[in-house]
Amino acid sequence: MDVFFTALADTLSWQAMTAALIGSTIGLIFGAIPGMTYTMALAIVLPMTFGMGPTPAIALLLSTFIGGASGGTVSAILIGVPGTPSSAATVADGYALGKQGKASLAIGTATIVSTIGGLVSLLIMLVSVEGLARVALAFGPAEITALVIFGLSTICGLSEASLLRGLIAGALGLIIMSIGQDPIDGVERFTFGTVELLQGVELLVAMIALFAVPQVIEMLMMWRQGSQVEIDGANLKTELPTLRLLLDHRWNILRSTLIGTVVGAIPGTNGAIAAFLAYDQEKRLSKHPERLGKGDIGGVIAPETANNALTGGAMIPLLGLGIPADPAMAIILGGLMIQGITPGPLLLSSKPEVVMGIYILFGISYVLVTAILLVGLRAFVRALLIPPQIMALCILVMCVVGSFAIRNSIFDVGSMIVVGFIGYLLVKARIPVTPVVLGLVLGPTLERELRTALIMSEGDVSVFYSSVPSILFLALAALVIGGQLYSSIRTRGIVPAGEQAADEQKA
Repeated sequence: MDVFFTALADTLSWQAMTAALIGSTIGLIFGAIPGMTYTMALAIVLPMTFGMGPTPAIALLLSTFIGGASGGTVSAILIGVPGTPSSAATVADGYALGKQGKASLAIGTATIVSTIGGLVSLLIMLVSVEGLARVALAFGPAEITALVIFGLSTICGLSEASLLRGLIAGALGLIIMSIGQDPIDGVERFTFGTVELLQGVELLVAMIALFAVPQVIEMLMMWRQGSQVEIDGANLKTELPTLRLLLDHRWNILRSTLIGTVVGAIPGTNGAIAAFLAYDQEKRLSKHPERLGKGDIGGVIAPETANNALTGGAMIPLLGLGIPADPAMAIILGGLMIQGITPGPLLLSSKPEVVMGIYILFGISYVLVTAILLVGLRAFVRALLIPPQIMALCILVMCVVGSFAIRNSIFDVGSMIVVGFIGYLLVKARIPVTPVVLGLVLGPTLERELRTALIMSEGDVSVFYSSVPSILFLALAALVIGGQLYSSIRTRGIVPAGEQAADEQKA
């Protein structure tokens, strides 16, 4: 207990609290602006920690990380453009709720379940950091490949009415991500002799384009035709989720928290994988799966809980093994080492007060982020009263600025326009955009880990079914794909009527 009270006194100092408040605000701003990720925010605040003591420095880094993980929700719900890749799964139901005048309910619910997911993942981190870190270390390239294949199988659940259209969209995402240079051999792919294409299509640029540009075009066309939907300010309410609503979704919250924590503990994964996996599981286990994608609050709860639970999971290999799970964790690792703190097994025993301080600051950061979002909820919701044509222009300006800021490249702005126009054509052809984003997110990880596993095994494919995690994830992927195919066939009436009647009677 002495360690706890010593750490608590340090973390509650005015320097640490001020740093946490600044970090939370910066993280939220960067997370909410399309193209500005919390990784960029961490890179910007890292130099600010050089003159700080260890506790304020840790507070600034952790609060920026957590604020950025939560900030992408705001833009995803209000304007239909995810601020971060991990918020992409929130767009479908979150933006639909916003158009129904329930943006405050969606943001409030997302904020509360994000905090629940983050704090529960903190508890899991407290009791299992050493054990889970060792389990995560057992995940090699073959196991991560199997996990990503399982993640790609969620395309089946995101395909809306047509499985074929969903698979086409997913394949298109994989093709787009392969543009540029081969990550291992450096061979040019699909560059057509263009030097600029050697850098490839940046994920965030493509994501902004696919979600924002079609929406901007649609809003401007509706304004031109005089058919835009305007929200009545008199009916716009600021409401928070009731306890009953949260209890009704308790299993969704618990399941998504576990998914986010486990995925976060595996190096090489990211929040988008956790969010899409959680969303897919909610769609499969929901009592009303037909509502998902049309404004169901469960479609907001699942991804937002998972991508914030990932923050606690990502700290497990960082603290337990000194291994960063993603670029953001690498920056935090650098910040800790600048302060003379070297994460790893010895840290847990040699400096328990530092580890306890990290745990406490983790929880405080979530409380601060939640307070800022809830206090600003009314202001966020009032943004919906901006005329649609003005909102469309504002979105377009943010997209241009965000696309340029990622790599300071005007070529990325051009890529955003081209990919966005392709996205608009996909929408008109009723091909879902979300599977394209999923292919873009998971494609690089799949290629890198698949080829690394084959190189390490000297081409022996048995490496992919020689461990329990690999077999488990591949089996789950096969079950998901098989179940979706069967459901699709039965929906089209190909299954014999007697068998379908029998299935309905069993149900």
